[in-house]
Amino acid sequence: MKRYWQILKKYKLSLIISPFLVLIYVVCETVQPLLMADIIDNGVMPRNLSVITGIGGYMILISIVGLVASILNIYVSSRTSIGFGTDLRTELFNKIQHLSFSDIDRFNSASLITRLTNDITKIQQVILISMRILLRSPLILFLAIFFVIKINADLALVLIGVIPVLSISIYLILRKGFPLFIKVQQKVDHLNGIVRENLINIRVVKSFVREDFEAKKFANSSEDLRDMVIRASNIVVSVFPVMQLIMNISVILILWIGGQKVISGNLKVGELISFVNYLSQILLSLMLLSMTIMAFARASASSKRILEVMETERSLTNTPKGLQNIHKIEKGEVAFHNVSFRHYGGENDVLRNINFQIKQGETIAIVGATGSAKSSMIQLIPRLYDATSGKILIDGVNVKDYNLDEIHAKIGMVLQKNELFSGTIIENLRWGKPDATDEEIIEAAKAAEAHDFISSFTDGYNTKLGRGGINLSGGQKQRICIARALLRKPKILIMDDSTSAVDSDTEQKIRTNLNRMLQNTTVFIITQRINTMQSADRVIVLEDGEIDAVGKPSELMERSKVYKEIYNSQQLAF
Repeated sequence: MKRYWQILKKYKLSLIISPFLVLIYVVCETVQPLLMADIIDNGVMPRNLSVITGIGGYMILISIVGLVASILNIYVSSRTSIGFGTDLRTELFNKIQHLSFSDIDRFNSASLITRLTNDITKIQQVILISMRILLRSPLILFLAIFFVIKINADLALVLIGVIPVLSISIYLILRKGFPLFIKVQQKVDHLNGIVRENLINIRVVKSFVREDFEAKKFANSSEDLRDMVIRASNIVVSVFPVMQLIMNISVILILWIGGQKVISGNLKVGELISFVNYLSQILLSLMLLSMTIMAFARASASSKRILEVMETERSLTNTPKGLQNIHKIEKGEVAFHNVSFRHYGGENDVLRNINFQIKQGETIAIVGATGSAKSSMIQLIPRLYDATSGKILIDGVNVKDYNLDEIHAKIGMVLQKNELFSGTIIENLRWGKPDATDEEIIEAAKAAEAHDFISSFTDGYNTKLGRGGINLSGGQKQRICIARALLRKPKILIMDDSTSAVDSDTEQKIRTNLNRMLQNTTVFIITQRINTMQSADRVIVLEDGEIDAVGKPSELMERSKVYKEIYNSQQLAF
């Protein structure tokens, strides 16, 4: 709750006003049966119309005051709960943005979406319920008991004896149901994961005519969620029949005992009727209280999931030296010294004892079989992950001693999976440099061989892109991503198989443009194309997470069996 209070502090005034509004409403509500008893005993029974009119007028006035207080509290509580939910969602989203790749790997994306939406909605509902019902229920309970004791202490003992029985029953039922709420949220995660995976890969699903398979998988997950919700609901809803049974027994006892007192003249008819009305109010308050407890139980499960992300310590942050921001990347020389790397939760190192040194302005091709950890290796350079052991140096300085903003500003990356965002082409390009001029954008697009196809669109650089650049071909997306990285004029450029979707001639033009535009930039290219390997200054050959060889392409034909096999396999293809 301490974490949430940091957000709720913004709404202190609303949190102060709300209890007063609730108190006004409760007083107006609980005083009504007492006035009704007065009307019956002093107006109806003696047939005194003036008493009925006078007290009835007071009851109407009190009802209006209570209604106004209730409406105001609804307004205040709604604004507070919605504002809190919005602020919490924003804070959680910002937290996710600052987590490292390794941290995010611990939470699958479907689970994070559920936490940002469904889980936060449940916390938001608790704030709403707290401001409307949490205080209201015990106040009604307290005042109703006060008034029934005032009316008749003997009858009040019946109600006072019932309340502990109800409370224990509710506690036992909810205690059994609470673990199921956590399982419900996990089932929601799984269902969201299936939906997300299906929508992302819908073209593959349709290409392989697997709609029926996916529909069955979704149905199975949906049925699992349904069954879990039913299990949790069955336990929770059993609260109400138990409450109803106990309270009905109480009503019978009260009418039986109260009826005897009315007959003997120890209790008035109006007082007995008001007693039954107070009994209804007590029942209502207990039902509302149990609903509040259930909402808190469900929200508690959601809160644990939210706080799990919020309290995750970032595994990759600026070191004390990095915070000083005294080191700047000037050349782009890169060196690995005995570097090993293991993914979070992994049992084995995916990289072992990596050693090499790259000079400024060199173009380095990185080759190897699928699964040889090529992408993992280059992601260590900009500290997307931290090496498990060993050191990575840029310009002779450990990457951990650089400020993260400096590293990310001076290292350009074109990832293996080309990600574009909804918006225009020029907006996507400006991700590389937000303040880039039109001339700089066109220069980068020309270098990436993207200018011509962009200019062919009716709206040119202002062409709207669908989600993920859905209205572009794979090669077009790759070239826009390359242009985006070039806008940074980086000291180190990393291209992770980023020209796989373009033809060889276009790739050759891009490499020529890169050499012209980034003469002093160190370039790492993960590639499977022999032409790209042979045009590089040197080649790093990886095999099963270890370096097989490092050298010029001409040298590796003799020194590296892996390189020779790659070369010969592509020659046979021709």
